[in-house]
Amino acid sequence: MNFTQEQLAERLGVSFATVNRWEGGSNLPQKAAREVIMALAQEAGIDTDGDAGESSDPAAGVTRRRRGSATAAPSTKPMEQMLWDAACSIRGEKDAPKFKDYLLPLLFLKRLSDVFDDEIARLAEDYGDRDTALEIAEGDHSLLRFYMPPEARWGAISGREAIEWPLDDKGQSTKPRDIGEHLTKAVRAVVKQNPMLSGVIDVVDFAAERNGERDINPAKLRLVVETFSDPRYRLGLADVQPDFLGRAYEYLLRKFAEGSGQSAGEFFTPTEVGFLMAHIMRPRPGEDCHDYACGSAGLLVKLQLVARELDPTAKVPLKLTGQELQAESYAVAQMNGIIHDMEIEIARGDTMINPKFRTNEGKVRGHDIVVANPMWNQPFAPDVFANDPFDRFRTAGGVTTGKGDWAWLQHTLACLGDNGRAAVVLDTGAVTRGSGSKNEDKERNIRKWFVDHDLIDGVILLPENLFYNTNAAGVIVVLNKRKPATRKDKIVLFNASKIVRKGKPKNYIPEDAIRPLAAAYLKGEPIDGEIVVITRQQAEDADYNLGPSRWVGQQEDKTHTSIQELVARADQLSEESTRLWSQLQPMLLKLGGSR
Repeated sequence: MNFTQEQLAERLGVSFATVNRWEGGSNLPQKAAREVIMALAQEAGIDTDGDAGESSDPAAGVTRRRRGSATAAPSTKPMEQMLWDAACSIRGEKDAPKFKDYLLPLLFLKRLSDVFDDEIARLAEDYGDRDTALEIAEGDHSLLRFYMPPEARWGAISGREAIEWPLDDKGQSTKPRDIGEHLTKAVRAVVKQNPMLSGVIDVVDFAAERNGERDINPAKLRLVVETFSDPRYRLGLADVQPDFLGRAYEYLLRKFAEGSGQSAGEFFTPTEVGFLMAHIMRPRPGEDCHDYACGSAGLLVKLQLVARELDPTAKVPLKLTGQELQAESYAVAQMNGIIHDMEIEIARGDTMINPKFRTNEGKVRGHDIVVANPMWNQPFAPDVFANDPFDRFRTAGGVTTGKGDWAWLQHTLACLGDNGRAAVVLDTGAVTRGSGSKNEDKERNIRKWFVDHDLIDGVILLPENLFYNTNAAGVIVVLNKRKPATRKDKIVLFNASKIVRKGKPKNYIPEDAIRPLAAAYLKGEPIDGEIVVITRQQAEDADYNLGPSRWVGQQEDKTHTSIQELVARADQLSEESTRLWSQLQPMLLKLGGSR
């Protein structure tokens, strides 16, 4: 009695992704589902008593395919290594911001092809053999998530399977000259069969030339294809969990971000920060969630992953919407949603000037949850918004000047429904600028308006050196339009700056700290050295300075360095300086002699 994941999901009344997550061990079925699975396992003749591993993961036994025992999903490290090896294969061809434009569509194409193969194998179980399954699928594309034409299937791309290329109008073969032309033909063929992927997978021309030379050498492109073809790295339904693949995908984005300078932070929010925001929001099935600066849609994806974790048996997904200005990030967002098997509605455009998600009356649409990481300290032209057609600023503290952080929070407020809540990442200065100044400050005045209307639920100070476009610490500002009675007229200030692990080149919050951090914030009780809960009156007395470090005492560093250690370090630095100078001096002399 061999159930596929889809069949088991239907039998239990849960989503396919939920069964996939059970098998991967990221969470376990609840009691009722567990009992049904155990019964099915026993019916299938699977021993549920003798093997501890089997009894703890009965879903894996029930959904094994006829092709043999299910193999464990690869760990994160090998997949990350595969992705980075692929990136290094063309590192010399393109700088980091550019080669991601080639690798991400290629990774996405491999995912689509492996899923297609899995679905054909499933049909073959029903209809007897692969050839029959392919014939049936070609006649009815609705049987598949996405139909992959022959030239776009990975076997053909990698050269492991031969295909017959049709003739053109002149009777000439359309067979591509090299892998670059093949990939370009492949993605265009995929879009022709699946119009919803237009502008998603076909965003680059793998055979593009400039001044008579290919942008990417076909030999280098072939190395990338070979790396992705390693059988250890299949990306099909039974090989990796959607969440797992998403984490590997985000790893690749992060590696690109490390070399992308200031622009990287516009599309990448550190994984742990996104999950912390999602756990604080605690999304419920069917809630409407929005990110108006969605980049790669990572924050929206994490909301859905956390919603599944909180309620694994829920049949109703979140309603996910986002807006993104950059075409490249828009395409990445679409890919990210599909890779995670999630429906995300993405609109392109400038959110501040032209918010796309509106009501029938033309107002900004309200949502249950808003998450965002807009550009920090963005220049803001007040004259442009003096007569804002959506009335987001005048009625919410006034029009700011200079920095745009509070303009984003005003837009966030406009995006919230009557019971809405939000988590927005901003520069730390957003919660302190203008406080204590003798001069009138518009940012401080907007902050005062938010406090006076009891809209700020809390502020979380993050550790330094987390974000890829700055070493500065950020803050998460949490808004709530309907606070619970215990939090009314109060603001939770959480100094989480010490909860950090040192990394290269960036620090990170440990994964096992994310849920406790969110739980402590949601509990909202004072913790010495970490959390302070202030009243609206206290905020007023502090002239609306909401910086957590202003309120939560920094714990004194108790460690000391001895004089002997300092002397030893100084000697070591002196030796290193001498060594470097001995290497540099001959080079300088050569340069001097070449004049």
